[in-house]
Amino acid sequence: MATLRQRKGSRGKDPPHTSHADSQPQQRHQANCCTRHHHHRHHDDLLQGDWSWGCIVWTSVGWSVSVGLGLLCCMYVATLHENDLWFSNIKEVEREISFRTECGLYYSYYKQLLNAPSIQEGLSELIHDNLTESKRTINLLQRMNIYQEVFLSVLYRLLPIQSYLEPMYFYIYSVFSLQAVYVMALYLTAWLLAGSWLAGALAAAWYILNRVDTTRVEFTISLRENWSLPFLALQVAAITCYLRPQLGTLRQKVMVWLMYVCSLCFCVTWQFNQFIFLVQALVFYTLDCVDVLTTAQVTTLYLVQASALLSVWLLQFFNAMILGSLALSFIVAALLVRHYHRSLKSGSLVARVSKLIIHSTAVLLLTVAINFSAKKLLRLRSDEHIFKFIKSKFARGPTRDFDANLYLCEEAFGALPLDTLERLSATLLLGPYALTLALTGGALALAALRNLRMKYIWTGHMCAVAAYGLCGRDVWSVLLHALRCDTKFVVRLARYGAPLALMAFLYYKFWPKMVEELSDLREFYDPDTVELMTWISTKTPERAVLAGSMQLLAGIKLCTGRVITNHPHYEDKDLRDRTKQVYQVYARRSPREVHSILQSLAADYVVLENSICYERRHRRGCRLRDLLDLANGHIMDGDGDNDADLVAAAYPRFCDEVKTDSPQYAALFKRTFQNKTFHVYRVRKKAKKSEKNS
Repeated sequence: MATLRQRKGSRGKDPPHTSHADSQPQQRHQANCCTRHHHHRHHDDLLQGDWSWGCIVWTSVGWSVSVGLGLLCCMYVATLHENDLWFSNIKEVEREISFRTECGLYYSYYKQLLNAPSIQEGLSELIHDNLTESKRTINLLQRMNIYQEVFLSVLYRLLPIQSYLEPMYFYIYSVFSLQAVYVMALYLTAWLLAGSWLAGALAAAWYILNRVDTTRVEFTISLRENWSLPFLALQVAAITCYLRPQLGTLRQKVMVWLMYVCSLCFCVTWQFNQFIFLVQALVFYTLDCVDVLTTAQVTTLYLVQASALLSVWLLQFFNAMILGSLALSFIVAALLVRHYHRSLKSGSLVARVSKLIIHSTAVLLLTVAINFSAKKLLRLRSDEHIFKFIKSKFARGPTRDFDANLYLCEEAFGALPLDTLERLSATLLLGPYALTLALTGGALALAALRNLRMKYIWTGHMCAVAAYGLCGRDVWSVLLHALRCDTKFVVRLARYGAPLALMAFLYYKFWPKMVEELSDLREFYDPDTVELMTWISTKTPERAVLAGSMQLLAGIKLCTGRVITNHPHYEDKDLRDRTKQVYQVYARRSPREVHSILQSLAADYVVLENSICYERRHRRGCRLRDLLDLANGHIMDGDGDNDADLVAAAYPRFCDEVKTDSPQYAALFKRTFQNKTFHVYRVRKKAKKSEKNS
């Protein structure tokens, strides 16, 4: 639909190591995974209260570099966004169209709040919304994660910046600024792990150089992940700091509150938070089982997660999807089993393994029981499409489920492309990451057998892990010890020489490419969509209801303010059923069936897209019309095999046949607009008399 073309014309505007082999259990717990053995660690010295001038200067330099790299990333993605679209020089409607897929839907609520007579009335409109789904009034603050749009709109109305900064620029600059927060959080995590801010600089550089595989913010600005992942990175940094040994009580409390705030911000800005938290909780559980973390630490981490989820449950007007999440069920089960089964870490190795198996089985069964009961009591079906997708992805045979196929056929949910590994290897990120992961994974296994100790906590960030491996003392000590040259001087030389040499190489290889990329000027060009939006805005009633594809309708709501039948926010069972019904316009259905469906949704107009009706982007079996044919039991178009139980449809494809204006179609649908890409038909309230007589 939208294309980018080359722009024409000018641009517009450590302490020493001590052995704990003979320590008591409580002392052994203190020597957990966060123990590090570094010398000259100025950042650690500051945490322990060393305020010498050397420490202050060295730490100040590190913080300055982090801020500089964060701002560099922010300006980098902002410049790419401007260069790709010529955003400052295109029309307002073109800017809004550039918010692709569900991005336009989210941004429309920011725009709606700004245009409301008052903040109170705007919030009331969101809580009692009847524009997003025709014939339904929904609470958007409950159904969708749009508190960030509410916050920004209120902030923009209160700050005296209206005459200096347009609302759209305030919005996109806020998202780009979060990228700076993301980079700084990764920087801090790597710094905390390795004890050198050079590790942070390397992690930030890797993040920026691997932009294609780390973020898509410059062309999908308002996706929920672009809001939430920076807070997740901050949470990981706070957890890394919280688990450090000998951290004072006051600092521990500060870190707990910081973890909670970051977890809350992460949860409230993304609907898929529960799945990320489930992975985190499983990591905490594993580290607890092998006695890497203390009971108090694990309990605190669980409670932080649970508190964040329950807080979001309250903020989202008691959203049942949160109470029915697997993450919350697992946390409750793990805490309950731990409370009644406290002797997990005592006895011989065989006894401990047996207890671990029993313990894990109990947690698993209780998790399933709690989750099943919660969903039955709450009648929750909002996230069933996710589990259908996961089930279908790992099943042996194909599925005909429409919702599952919508995910399976998208590239983002497919297997990891091999060129991703090639890109990560080209920036020398994959090698250090794999080596560090292998060594620390081996250390974890060894720790489980030797008094259950280890020196490393998994952070979840590839850049931070690889930077820690290259700049940290632990990995170099293991490698150089194997080579029998692990003297203090050689280890220090490797820790500082290797990252400096690597950064020099990255600068030499990738800086010219970045400069070339930043000089590639393009322009947003989508005249057909602009023409469609202009026509809808000027030629249809303000309360007209439009039906069509999810992605297009999100843009229609943003650009025209018209009522729509469905939208891309798929976390609702009724909406998924409604979307499948609307999409029958691209299936082989009779005109009367399609007309009946559209009338049941109070649709006044239906927008048909040639790019969907005659789709060639996906392979056979993944085109939208193929998914509909399979779900309806019909044979698919084109050459290729079909399942034996599929039958030939009794009617031609609606989106193609309606363009012939044959009597049975013309009696129910009247063409009111068309261009090379779109065809708009008005849905007649009653069939013509000639059609009734026939």
